[in-house]
Amino acid sequence: MSTRAKIGTYALLTMTVAAVFNFRNVINNSVSIGLVSAPAFFFATLLYFLPYTLIIAELVALNKDSESGDYQWVKTSLGGRWAFLGAFSYWFVNLFYFASLLPIVLVYASYAFYGEEVQMSQWAITIISLTIFALATFVSTKGAAWIGKVTNIGATLMMLMAVSFIILTSVALLGGLEPATPITAEAMTPNFTDFAMMWGFFGTLAWIIQGVGGAESVGVYIKDIKGGVNSFIRTIIIAGLLVGMLYAVASLLMTVFVPAGELDYSSGLFQTMAGLGAHYGLDAALVNRVVGVVMLAATLGSLLMWTSTPVKIFFSEIPGGIFGSKLVELNEKGVPWRAAWLQYAIVVPILIIPALGSDSINGLLEIVINMTAATSLLPPLFIYLAYFNFRKNFDSVKRDFRIGSRTFGMAMSGFMMVVFAFVFVTGTFPYGQEAWLTLVYNVGGVVIFIGGAVIVYERYIRRLKSTDPEAAKRELTATAVGFEKE
Repeated sequence: MSTRAKIGTYALLTMTVAAVFNFRNVINNSVSIGLVSAPAFFFATLLYFLPYTLIIAELVALNKDSESGDYQWVKTSLGGRWAFLGAFSYWFVNLFYFASLLPIVLVYASYAFYGEEVQMSQWAITIISLTIFALATFVSTKGAAWIGKVTNIGATLMMLMAVSFIILTSVALLGGLEPATPITAEAMTPNFTDFAMMWGFFGTLAWIIQGVGGAESVGVYIKDIKGGVNSFIRTIIIAGLLVGMLYAVASLLMTVFVPAGELDYSSGLFQTMAGLGAHYGLDAALVNRVVGVVMLAATLGSLLMWTSTPVKIFFSEIPGGIFGSKLVELNEKGVPWRAAWLQYAIVVPILIIPALGSDSINGLLEIVINMTAATSLLPPLFIYLAYFNFRKNFDSVKRDFRIGSRTFGMAMSGFMMVVFAFVFVTGTFPYGQEAWLTLVYNVGGVVIFIGGAVIVYERYIRRLKSTDPEAAKRELTATAVGFEKE
């Protein structure tokens, strides 16, 4: 009899919102496209977050005997080769996420301690960021039990701040405050009058899709919720709509106190909150410090969690023979510590390269946020491809939950693959960015890392075929082949 603890629907609801919602995503997209981000966030939730989560729910239901994860989901219909690339892309995306996360830690820290942004050179920012990441890597290898508590506290404080911002700003508007930027249908409509505006908007959609990402982190809890699959689906739909509304409404109100065009990536949140505080007679330095503490706590918790989780999942989930035993060796805390430090070594050039092409922290953040958003589309693409192939070739497999008919499932995943491919291209080739930076950082990063993953896996398969042909055949075969048919 299983003694596995069950979580309630409210717990899953809050976990989902905490995993997906981040106030920083509101700022990034408001800076880029203004009030257009409000409807864009809401439609991204409907067109991406909810379908993606439902697909993961179906894939998890297919893998009842495992805790699942990217590797198992993709292997269900595509076999081990594509599963490895899917799991690798999930870890690979995280490498670029560090490049956008680390510099902003310094911004939040300066506001938390000094009440204002402390100006530093790009090399100072890079060196300090790498020092912070080295410390986070060291802590992650020790398996610190309090990391989860820090993450939960930070996420909770950030959500409370977001809800407070929405309520207080709405009260101000109802009290007769004239918004700095008028909230009109025209302001929320994308401008497609020229190629640059159109390309820039679609490139920013990659940021917005990343902003409502996180379904893969809650999909694995389908077996842990009271009420099973039906309860999970009902809760995740409510959570998705709540996240979409939080993002959309916060984006709609972001330029009430500060005119559109005056916000920037590093201090936009503080500009907005200072305006809110001034309206209610609060001291700007006090507001800055409170916001700085909240965002610093949330960001440090995120840094600690993402420093350890993806590297542990990736190196422990894939077949043991792909990498050497030394690299995947676990320490006494169950952490592949050598792999964690390999991750650190890879992040060093990823953080240094964009610093060469920027003259301010805002320039640096724009480059790394763009690349993080573009690469974040790779793992969902593998999952959509796997799901499309599953519905096409294995739809007769018995499972507790399915999304519509075979035709509907194929049409939905096929449509999303086309959309994601287009948005990935516009995000990878941002309009106006220096060509050398795009080729070296955006294109070169994907080609080198994915190409390296293909080479590593093919070497593993060749060795396995020569020593154990049957094992190689099992590794390359979709696991759905052995599933029970209806």
